[in-house]
Amino acid sequence: MALPPEVCIRGAGIVGRTLALLLARERTRVALVVPPAESSKEDVRAYALNAASRTLLESLRAWPDAVHATAVREMLVNGDEGGRVQFSAPGQKVDALAWIVDVPALERQLTDAVRFQPRIDVVTEPVPAALTVVCEGKASASRDALGVRYEVTRYPQHAVACRLEADQPHGEIARQWFNDKGEVLALLPLGGVGGRSLALVWSVDQFRAPGLLAQGADEFAAAVREASHDALGVFRLTSERAAWPLARAIADRWTGESADGRAWALAGDAAHTVHPLAGQGLNLGLADASALADVLKNRDYWRSVGDARLLRRYERARRADVLAMSLATDGLQQLFAHSMDPLPALRNWGMRGFDRTRFVKQWITKQAMGLQ
Repeated sequence: MALPPEVCIRGAGIVGRTLALLLARERTRVALVVPPAESSKEDVRAYALNAASRTLLESLRAWPDAVHATAVREMLVNGDEGGRVQFSAPGQKVDALAWIVDVPALERQLTDAVRFQPRIDVVTEPVPAALTVVCEGKASASRDALGVRYEVTRYPQHAVACRLEADQPHGEIARQWFNDKGEVLALLPLGGVGGRSLALVWSVDQFRAPGLLAQGADEFAAAVREASHDALGVFRLTSERAAWPLARAIADRWTGESADGRAWALAGDAAHTVHPLAGQGLNLGLADASALADVLKNRDYWRSVGDARLLRRYERARRADVLAMSLATDGLQQLFAHSMDPLPALRNWGMRGFDRTRFVKQWITKQAMGLQ
């Protein structure tokens, strides 16, 4: 890069690479910090991406092919005492409610796009720039070094994730079960139309997670079959299992100025995390990248990318949406975390009533798809 970068992005995950591509598209010079590769375990993550995220990634030519981005035509959410909510794409007059995207495939697409973008300089160490954006994830060392307080509320749960093969085709249906212990089992369709592959995300009690990880493959698959009420028949484990603790968190400041007088901003999990039960974590991070890129793109010609007023505008634009989603997911988790009467009957009655309210369901669906 002949000229010094205007923006240095610390963190080369999905949010960091997306932001780099958005900025470079607008002729901003970017340094993307990619640490030396480390050996890692098999990545079994899959994300539910909404229409807004798909449009954003398609605009960067980074959307995976149909095999690695499976459309969700229907979503079935089951309570613990017969409560049930059903969403369908035709009922919402859309092609798909979301897409379940294989993380390694999406990362490959973004890596290739970055490689062919001449305004992005890939570096292994941070470099000086008018603006540094921290996208290092929830355990960000750069955020901590800036003196930002990351306010964490820990759930007494771990997420267990893996890949499964089912006896029956998934039918492009995302299925979810809540139980009276606050546990949430999600089976997300993979492999495209007619596929039988599934991504499992199972939020369980923190003391139960080690036992599930230690089970033999057949025993674990049988436990998933029982918890999913035999919805897809017999399962076969096709990957390693991974687990991590669950929490919701938000940084007390998203923008500021470092000791050397240079501006900084946070995006993605470095700024916030939410419970995975609604599948909105990466959508929120990509919305951060989009909002920050838009603010910088539309700035007055005489303003620097590190202008404090611009960055505060970005923070105000995103904080309200993130807080709303964080409170909503926390409320759902808390609602099912207690089994004392009359809560089970009330919450399942509420699910059945909600399922019959067409206009409210449409509004909620549009919010989740990023269409409002």
